[in-house]
Amino acid sequence: MDSYYLGRQPIVDRNQNLVAYELLFRQEVSEDAVKITDDLSASAIVIANAYGRFGIQNVVGQQRGFINADLDLIRSDIISLLPSKHVVLEVRAPESISAEFLQQCHELKQRGYQFALDSVAAIDANIEQLLSIVSIVKVDVLSLNTQSLEELVTALKRWPVLLLALKVENREQEIHCKQLGFQMFQGYHFAKPEVMAIKRADPGKLSLLRLLELITDTGDSDEIEREFKRQPALSYNLLRMVNSVTSDLPRKINSIRHAITLMGREQLLKWIQLLLYTSDQSEEATDHSLIPTALERGKLMELIAAVERPHDKNHQERAFIVGILSLLDELLGIEMRQIVNKLGISDDMHHALISREGRLGVALKLIEANEQNETSVLEPILNELGFLSPVELIELKVQAADWAMETSHTVN
Repeated sequence: MDSYYLGRQPIVDRNQNLVAYELLFRQEVSEDAVKITDDLSASAIVIANAYGRFGIQNVVGQQRGFINADLDLIRSDIISLLPSKHVVLEVRAPESISAEFLQQCHELKQRGYQFALDSVAAIDANIEQLLSIVSIVKVDVLSLNTQSLEELVTALKRWPVLLLALKVENREQEIHCKQLGFQMFQGYHFAKPEVMAIKRADPGKLSLLRLLELITDTGDSDEIEREFKRQPALSYNLLRMVNSVTSDLPRKINSIRHAITLMGREQLLKWIQLLLYTSDQSEEATDHSLIPTALERGKLMELIAAVERPHDKNHQERAFIVGILSLLDELLGIEMRQIVNKLGISDDMHHALISREGRLGVALKLIEANEQNETSVLEPILNELGFLSPVELIELKVQAADWAMETSHTVN
């Protein structure tokens, strides 16, 4: 596959206002249901795609995302990657419920996670045990006749749960469910699942394994940062993930090191493990001719920034990120504005990438003109910068090209 896919189906309230999405595993751009043989793998891929590859704000906006959570996912560390404010963990009643499983669910609930009980058509002993944990019950209205549905709703109203009518397919079902007191609705009558797609640009498995080793062995922060810098797609993935889980922070992300610090080593380790787990085992890293150019741009931007502000490490780091992100619209096949708007990067980086404005924008414009051998515009841009000569630019480009070549060899 050359793209990642993610399905989402709207969940609405009694006035048909959007209140949430159910996030669905998909393997292609199709509304048809897919056959899932491994629930944990499917949920892990949904999480990796929603948070790291698409960005959760792009997927659900200000709403919550319902994510299928089987027993293995509840027991795993993956859930701790998800901010409780973003998700509703959707569980089905298992054939048998262990005390350990109930305890884990109670602990997650205490940490602010909400649970929904999926596809309920009757109440049995297992479901009764879960009704003390869940906030929402999704009732499969399509599988029940009128009398059975009314009896089930009457029984469920003994519990402090919200009722969601699942598989509503026509206006008559909607009206009946409203009369019974359902607060939320999902089904083809309101909207079919939409499939989102984004071009695949996987970080290399070797880089993921190196990062895993560095983080596990409490490796030096400089080494971890350098490994990210070798992989533009991985750096982008990191920025998306950090912005997805820390979107309410007042400070903008201004460097790869800053993003690593915000995420923390424990969460970073879990995220790297998730990327390894969800990568296509039959494929190696994407071999794209743009990656060496992106690396060279990042390094050249950093070197130019160092000449302008030799003691401002933060400025140099922002310049590097602008350089490696500047080709991601071509690498991912989507507009740069879509990429940048959800990254949470600083304003000068944003303006540089979108409109080539500001000091970083002018430096990027200089590099692009140099790559295209547009000699007639190089001198005016150098004059605008005011601190770099043509000879110095050539020297810096040679240094950047050498670094990019060495880095590419290290990655591959």
